[in-house]
Amino acid sequence: MIGKLLLLFILVPAVELALLIEVGRHIGTLATLSLIACTGALGAFLARRQGLRTLQQVRSEFNAGGLPAGPIVDGVIILLAAALLLTPGILTDALGFLCLAPAFRTVLKRTLWVRLMRAVREGRSSVTVRYKQ
Repeated sequence: MIGKLLLLFILVPAVELALLIEVGRHIGTLATLSLIACTGALGAFLARRQGLRTLQQVRSEFNAGGLPAGPIVDGVIILLAAALLLTPGILTDALGFLCLAPAFRTVLKRTLWVRLMRAVREGRSSVTVRYKQ
């Protein structure tokens, strides 16, 4: 776990910085800063739009008496995408835009579900469902 945190907090920013420096060398400082601002603004716009649509799906499924597990997970992934897109960087922007793609979210949700089920089967995790009336 510590290795993954080390990777997240040290290696990713270092790679981002190196990528931004290289992009800056090729297209210039002002263009690089504009790219960062534009991807942040576009990402915030798209994440807000998709987030509102997902919230509508959650409400609709609740009103129909269902449990909106899929839309809730979509909402969490969209929130993650927004955070990644507001963080300056090439790598985080690419991952953020990927998370906004519904097809990618479907694959990601399926992968997370398989990993959760494997962890439950192996006894590394448990799931408790409580229902109150």
